[in-house]
Amino acid sequence: MRVPYLAHPPEIIPIDVGRQLLVDDFLIAETQFARHFGRPVKHPGNPVFFPQSPSECDPAFPPTAVPKCGGVWYDTRDRQFKMWYMAGYLGAMAYATSPDGLHWTRPALDVVPGTNLVLPRSLHPDSGTAWIDEEASDPAQRYKLLVREGNLPGRHFFPAHLFTSGDGVHWTRAGETADMDDRSTCFYNPFRRRWVQSIRTWIHPRCRSRLYWEHADFVCSGQWQPKEPPFWVGADTMDVCGDARAQLYNLDAVAYESLMVGFFQILRGPPNQIGEARAEPKLTELVLATSRDGFHWHRPDRRPFIGARREPGSWEFGYVESTGGVCLVVGDELWFYYSAYAGEPACPRGPWQVNGMYGNGAVGLAKLRRDGFAAMQARFAGADLLTRPLTFSGRHLFVNAQTAGARLSVECRDRENHPVEPFTHARCQAFRGNATAAEIRWEGADSLAVLAGRTVRFHFTLDRGELYAFWVSPSPRGESRGYRGAGGPMTEGNE
Repeated sequence: MRVPYLAHPPEIIPIDVGRQLLVDDFLIAETQFARHFGRPVKHPGNPVFFPQSPSECDPAFPPTAVPKCGGVWYDTRDRQFKMWYMAGYLGAMAYATSPDGLHWTRPALDVVPGTNLVLPRSLHPDSGTAWIDEEASDPAQRYKLLVREGNLPGRHFFPAHLFTSGDGVHWTRAGETADMDDRSTCFYNPFRRRWVQSIRTWIHPRCRSRLYWEHADFVCSGQWQPKEPPFWVGADTMDVCGDARAQLYNLDAVAYESLMVGFFQILRGPPNQIGEARAEPKLTELVLATSRDGFHWHRPDRRPFIGARREPGSWEFGYVESTGGVCLVVGDELWFYYSAYAGEPACPRGPWQVNGMYGNGAVGLAKLRRDGFAAMQARFAGADLLTRPLTFSGRHLFVNAQTAGARLSVECRDRENHPVEPFTHARCQAFRGNATAAEIRWEGADSLAVLAGRTVRFHFTLDRGELYAFWVSPSPRGESRGYRGAGGPMTEGNE
């Protein structure tokens, strides 16, 4: 995919919204640093959530407890982690809560008395998205939910259900979408203030691919005419394949700090009939993508960001899937919940809906340093990085960096690249250490307030170490005024 904002960046870039991540060259004019792409570490206690309840182990469905049709969020209103998930494969939509994101409770609710289900048993979720809408003007619609049921015999394109809720438990039907294929999802793009439908379709020779549709209103985002949504994106020849042509199974996204973070769920094979015959899940893995407009995606690193473990007996043998909300901010870490399947040979060999290839689905957790999607590495003494011309309204410069004992120095320069006193390298109180939010100060200056509204470049120098992000905050506490993915507990310096 050609990315126009990288080919032709604006002459002056405003940086008031969010930490400025260095995942691409959008902010960089010149550098001797090398970019290194990070990958998360899986939690040693995985899986953190797995089939246990009667609904999740109903013999009518393969045993499963995965949020592929819902999401995992931190609800700042209730100060709880919340999960909306599929109980039993194509079984029912359920709900769980947690105080810490690791230990989960299935509360008894009144929707289906005696269970933690939030929708009637007659509705069988296959794909979709749960979303906490912090910008909702109506408190009764703070929670949004797209649910697309499983394919019917001979019918692969039909509408999904749209729901809203004031508490995330009691849902009101708000409408339905136009026809879409299975594994369709949605997300909100706050930069454009649009709800986006990530519509699965089948286009030869790409096969599984995505169409795009957006609207400022959640319900209206599901309304389009046949052949109206344009082609959006698919897998390509740079995606690693296995038993078959690589295909784009799903695309989920969320706003994190100053950009959109997405997961391309890449199908590497084998074809359905092989997985069904073996009662083994297909191999899909999550590949990281970033976007600064929510439509064009930059994917220079095609390695699995969260991969499967293709070993006999593994709980995450295949079918690794993202969740609505994508990532949460927990202290100095980003948390990624994902679904994966072990398969279930004991399930009957029959229609895909009950076949063992979708058995024993559970939830894993992977953790990454905050802003750690990519780091600009100084690999020799005197390495430097010069930004493009920027503007800001804040007062305090912060960095996320680890310097391996070296000094990270920053100089402010004008548009013509001349140093601006007193914000020079000679006066910089350089940072030495490892922190996700460290303020940079200069002798003779209380703050950057005198540069607010002016065109400025930042020049970084470092002998060794890594720079992940920088931003100008209005407060010495370091809040970035950016987006926080699916939320997270608020801590000082990590606002």
